[in-house]
Amino acid sequence: MKALALKLLGALLFLTALAMWLSRAPDWPVETLVARWAPPPSDFIDVKGQLVHLRDVGPRDDPEPLVLLHGTSASLHTWEGWAAALKGQHRVITLDLPGFGLTGPNATGDYRGDTDARFVLDVMDQLQAPRFSIGGNSLGGEVAWRTALMAPERVARLVLVDAAGLAYKPQSVPIGFLVANVPVLNRVFDWVLPRPMVVASLRNVYGDPAKVDDALIDRYYQLTLREGNRRALVQRFQRQRRGEDAARIRELKLPTLILWGGRDRLIPPEVGQRLQADIAGSELVVFDDLGHVPQEEDPRRTVAAVLDFLQRD
Repeated sequence: MKALALKLLGALLFLTALAMWLSRAPDWPVETLVARWAPPPSDFIDVKGQLVHLRDVGPRDDPEPLVLLHGTSASLHTWEGWAAALKGQHRVITLDLPGFGLTGPNATGDYRGDTDARFVLDVMDQLQAPRFSIGGNSLGGEVAWRTALMAPERVARLVLVDAAGLAYKPQSVPIGFLVANVPVLNRVFDWVLPRPMVVASLRNVYGDPAKVDDALIDRYYQLTLREGNRRALVQRFQRQRRGEDAARIRELKLPTLILWGGRDRLIPPEVGQRLQADIAGSELVVFDDLGHVPQEEDPRRTVAAVLDFLQRD
């Protein structure tokens, strides 16, 4: 019996090693990704030594452009549907935050929320946009409200989409995030990225997993492989203190629209209700059938609320 157990253990270890070898995925230099993921209107600008991937569309004379920030492990592409719908009337600026997409990691390894907010303000300085509205999904939502608090004289309106920032208990966490949070195991993440893990993570955050197609999987998979992004993700999670500055949210005093997916299992809808209670005068719209990334899952339906919000006096 002992000999059989040892044989089974050996076979399991062999299969595990084989699976890891088959899933090996070294970093990709950014140059190999640009042709597919940065066609026009993508641009790259230098912001204090950080090369930033962004898109700037719509009328340049818009006095209050809208800046949109993606969530963890996403990229500016998550806003393509919104940008297409908004650019006829509004200047829309989307960008890859440090450690994600084609922007890649920053030089310091500092991925605190206020550091990201300062980065956004530096980008807007570079684009000579003294005043703007700002929105964000998940992590990007937290960076958005931090930016509004850091420079209240510059931010006109706020759009929070399944936004982070409050303490909460997830109902379900994407497996990729779990791996990146586990010490030692997350070191393997530097050179292994099983495509099925990306698939499972995406299906986890969509209200309708059937909407996760090969093109979407390719985008998340390949941009995660951008040189330095996986190490940056681990560094983010090591620094993360969920809800540590939640009390500051009550200081927000600007028009605020809160959008939420009713099937969000990562940051549950009750968090949106708490944000509405914390931000005086804010409005909450819930899309019962959508998940954690409603702007990506159904851009046409979700952007309608944003168009209405931006047109109000």
